[in-house]
Amino acid sequence: MVSHAEWFSCELDQHTTLRTVLEGTATETGTGFFDVLVQSLSQALQTRYAWVTEYMAGLRRLKTLAFCADGELQPPFEIDIEGTPCQKIIDHSQFVHYPDNIRELFPRSSKLKELEAVSYMGVPLSNLQGDVLGHLAVIDSQPMPKAPRNLALFKIFASRAAAELRRLRAEQDLQEREIELRSLVDGAMDGIVVLDENFRIARLNPAARSVFGLSAEGGTGDSLWSYLAPESRAKLNRLIQQVDTFPEGKRFMWIPDGLQALGPGRRPFKAEATISRYETQGQRHLALILRNVSDRIEAARRISHLQQERDYLREAMRSGEDIVGASDALQKVLQSAAQVADTDTFVLIQGETGTGKELIARYLHHRSHRAHGAFITLNCAALQPNLVESELFGHEAGAFTGATQKRKGRFELADGGTLFLDEVSEIPLELQAKLLRVLQEGQYERIGGTRTLSCDVRVVAATNRRLGEAVQRGQFRSDLFYRLNVYPIRVPPLRERREDIPLLVDHFLPQISQRIGKTITTVPSATLQSLRDYDWPGNVRELKNVIERAAITSSGPDLRLPETLRAVPLETDGEGENSPFEALARVEHRHITRVLEATGWRISGPSGAARVLDLNPSTLRYRMKKLGICKPWQQAAQTSPSSPDSS
Repeated sequence: MVSHAEWFSCELDQHTTLRTVLEGTATETGTGFFDVLVQSLSQALQTRYAWVTEYMAGLRRLKTLAFCADGELQPPFEIDIEGTPCQKIIDHSQFVHYPDNIRELFPRSSKLKELEAVSYMGVPLSNLQGDVLGHLAVIDSQPMPKAPRNLALFKIFASRAAAELRRLRAEQDLQEREIELRSLVDGAMDGIVVLDENFRIARLNPAARSVFGLSAEGGTGDSLWSYLAPESRAKLNRLIQQVDTFPEGKRFMWIPDGLQALGPGRRPFKAEATISRYETQGQRHLALILRNVSDRIEAARRISHLQQERDYLREAMRSGEDIVGASDALQKVLQSAAQVADTDTFVLIQGETGTGKELIARYLHHRSHRAHGAFITLNCAALQPNLVESELFGHEAGAFTGATQKRKGRFELADGGTLFLDEVSEIPLELQAKLLRVLQEGQYERIGGTRTLSCDVRVVAATNRRLGEAVQRGQFRSDLFYRLNVYPIRVPPLRERREDIPLLVDHFLPQISQRIGKTITTVPSATLQSLRDYDWPGNVRELKNVIERAAITSSGPDLRLPETLRAVPLETDGEGENSPFEALARVEHRHITRVLEATGWRISGPSGAARVLDLNPSTLRYRMKKLGICKPWQQAAQTSPSSPDSS
């Protein structure tokens, strides 16, 4: 039996190892990142060798990104995967562990003989779609028995390596898109001029320089007006103002009768032209394309698409939020999600507020064949009931007061992608039949419209309520429930995966410290233990807020909690009927109950208790659950001897 001191020493050693890796790789990218990673991995698992590779699928070879032997980094090399333990990792995308006799199992591998290998452990590194990008492995010259601690550490190292490898691939894709964009623009036969907000030339291609008679480096920074005749300047300025009023995605137009431009020697010439407005990284630009109008619109659309794709990849590298955790509870959720991800099956994600249901929905989307389509979200609890229909299906101009122009709904925006309906239980009962029709037939009409529209959308719904009980109470359609509940996924609350709390702290703390301008590098064991012991009714969202509050109030490099974490009880000890003061929770309990009774126990809607209390309906439900407030018929069912819950 492991003593308390031995357990604590093991926990401290593991936490110290993780912190060493996190601190060592925090400022490194690319080769430097992998060098630190393999050295730390070899030291943590006490193996002679550790290496991380990139898989070259066309050649069936692995190229080392970093290789550590006896604590020293070695020059890079390549190997064939045939007849090696790496082959099973790459071909079957699975973890492998050979605790002994590795050379006898793979006699064809000359590398294993060279390293005098006895044992081997490796894991694939994959992208979000499940494609293998490379692998991480350790090799030792003595047996490597199975050890849960070593396996947990190894998986954490692999997660870090996979994230960096994905970032490198995204960076390569970004460079390829920029090269493709530059090639498209520079190779076009038409003159393409990109203007900033002040109508100065930001970029222009060789064809545009030729049209205006400029040198290979000329034109950049010049005012466009110096290359147009006076009458065309006023005309173009007027048309730009008109384009800016067009709907998003349609801000381009052919210039009627073209422009009068000034070519070599300031000689005027007639130019057919198009203009398009686009925005990238918060800055507005104009693209002016001169010459053949039939090719102009397609070129402008292609340029806009490539720029948007480039910006998407750049944003994905900067702000991608991973699902953090290595607990069995979370891994089961991810395994369940992976099984259904690449289908079009409807998924219902259930879990308490703050557990990360939207992250699971995004995980499903990114691992599906719809990953290149849009991921559109709608929080059904954040809208007034009379606005939900317009948000889902859109409306025509004049459909109702205030509808001054046509608007696309979320189903139309999500066509070819995924629509995430958060708090789906808040959809009004009278609208649920229309939603069911879209799910069954893929057809709908905009509000005020007569034309039937079709859509190809995968719907993922989420709720923090028990929809089955809502069906029994007549608050949710049973046919819609069964349609959404084809594949349910339950996201565990944070109290069921406490072992993930240190990893979440290490994930959030650097981000928060950088944002508030502080340097907090250490989490004392007492602080970490307090975070582990708390039940987290607000789950990961509450944990992040507590870390931010603690970071703000901490005065040194150590993270200190400003107060003891504890849940607010319904009644406080020592409080009697004769007490001159009432507990805040009791006052809140009585007030909410009175409002619910006055509104007939209706929570949402114009006449619901949430509107009276100025609360979000989901917030009110959470407070009711926390304070133990039940509807009368629910309370009767719970106390009835024949109730299933009483058995």
